[in-house]
Amino acid sequence: MTKRMIIMLVVVGVIFGGIFGFQVFKGMMIKKYLSGNKAPPVTVTATHVGVQPWQPTLSAVGTLRAVRGVDLSSEVAGQVREVLLQSGSFVKAGQPLVKLNDDTEVAQLKSLQASADLSATTLKRDKAQLEAQAVAQAVVDADVADLNSKNALVAQQQAVIAKKVIRAPFAGKVGISTVNPGQYINPGDKLATLQTVDPILVDFLVPQQALQQLKIGQTINVKSDANPKATYAGKITAIDAKVDPSTRNIQVEASVSNPKGELLAGMFATVNVSTQEPIKYLTLPQTAVSFNPYGEVVFLITEGKDKDGKQELSVKQTFVTAGQTRGDQVSITGGLKEGDYVVTSGQHKLKNGSTVIVNNKQAPSDNPNPQVGNEE
Repeated sequence: MTKRMIIMLVVVGVIFGGIFGFQVFKGMMIKKYLSGNKAPPVTVTATHVGVQPWQPTLSAVGTLRAVRGVDLSSEVAGQVREVLLQSGSFVKAGQPLVKLNDDTEVAQLKSLQASADLSATTLKRDKAQLEAQAVAQAVVDADVADLNSKNALVAQQQAVIAKKVIRAPFAGKVGISTVNPGQYINPGDKLATLQTVDPILVDFLVPQQALQQLKIGQTINVKSDANPKATYAGKITAIDAKVDPSTRNIQVEASVSNPKGELLAGMFATVNVSTQEPIKYLTLPQTAVSFNPYGEVVFLITEGKDKDGKQELSVKQTFVTAGQTRGDQVSITGGLKEGDYVVTSGQHKLKNGSTVIVNNKQAPSDNPNPQVGNEE
């Protein structure tokens, strides 16, 4: 009985030992297999870190405003006789725009002019009689006063007639007019708008901390959604005398050249102010920098050799300090040096030690001043 028990225990031990040995052998073979089958290289785009001049700028949102702008109206009531303006046209200073019916006023002017002429004749005759001592000096004095009064009435009537012609107070662009001949207008009725749009002003707000960076005559660049491909140059013409206590912002006014009249009063605009001399920064496409809770990181490409001695590229995650952005670029103020080879797209497939293949046929844009509609 004891002999049978020993034989059974030996057999069981051999069986369990075989199973354990097989599992150990299986694990070793799997490990060996996996170690010999690395993940395939990941295709990415990459670029070398370069140094570029960087113009520090202050960006703000502004509103365009005409240098001079008014709603044209009449000082006197009357019926429109003739409309000389064309909606949307440019006019010169003093150019007639609308004429009102002035027949009654002209007739009254003729009557007043006749009275003035009669007073002048009477004065001339009484002066001749005064020399012959036929009349007193008081008569001539009364004639002079009467003539001056009649001439003043004539001048007053001429001024009334002049108001029957609405003229452009300054050169500019006329807006849309709905006035028609035969229409009766009252004093103050809007006839059309007149705006001087070249140059045109832009008002924008900057925080009080930026006040020391601004000065009269400083260069600015303006962009508008109305023509996103165009950039308009201008200069700061005025800085407000006080800071808004509710926002701690200060208003700045700049004059912008607008020879083609593409910018109109009331438009929204983006203003960039050059605050100092250009600075040299390391730059990368913005797509090269990834953000996580620990900071900004990039994948740095290093060159090495595989187990067979062949050249291969691998990546290492590196923390960097990102600065200002412009267009498609971001400045790097720490963590990299000029000439470093950095992944610009495809980072989501990478981890430390991943091997990569660089293919820049579809490289991301790296334009410091991209234009809408342009493809790189």
